[in-house]
Amino acid sequence: MSGFDFSGLLVFLGRRGDDVAELVIEHVLVVTVSLAIALVVGVLIGLLVWDRPVARSASITAAGIAITVPSLALLALLSPLLGLGWGPTVVALVFYSLLPIIRNTVVGLREVPNHILEAASGMGMSRRRVLLTTQLPIAWPIILTGVRVAAQLTIGIAAIAAYVAGPGLGQYIFKGLSSLGSKNALNYALTGTVAVVVLALLVDGAFILITRYTTSKGLRA
Repeated sequence: MSGFDFSGLLVFLGRRGDDVAELVIEHVLVVTVSLAIALVVGVLIGLLVWDRPVARSASITAAGIAITVPSLALLALLSPLLGLGWGPTVVALVFYSLLPIIRNTVVGLREVPNHILEAASGMGMSRRRVLLTTQLPIAWPIILTGVRVAAQLTIGIAAIAAYVAGPGLGQYIFKGLSSLGSKNALNYALTGTVAVVVLALLVDGAFILITRYTTSKGLRA
């Protein structure tokens, strides 16, 4: 791989700015879609198992084991079934997002003080209504923390999904690695890598704001 040349990088970015912007949009979209699916599935599982010790332990353990599967191996297994591109990418990202979301949903629901639950029940609320209107809003900041962790995971893993022609910035990283020794190999790899890091920082900042503005004022520290 040729040495780094900052002026060459600027020329590279100037010529390929539109391509980089398109890859950033693709990266954000695939992460957003995957997180939305994982949020629905993960919170639903958490709501179903939070007060059932066996089911709770089994769900968290299964999600914990699942996240240990190497991402390249999972993508390679999914591609014959789902083809290349978005299909295996979204499934893999959802797969890796479930653990922090399920775990934080369970923790958040279990940490709601008993006196609050008793007060809600004393007002004549059904168990389901207490869960949805009292416990879930109180647990929401903890759940969002799990989603925030999942977002950081998926942003990184989405780059690896270029291995199966997935969308996003990983295409530049893999293109740079596959063209070692060429003039722009380092520029491709560096652009993709730095863009992923910057995107991760921006998304993390966005989650701080989302948590602030979607959390009841009474629950803010």
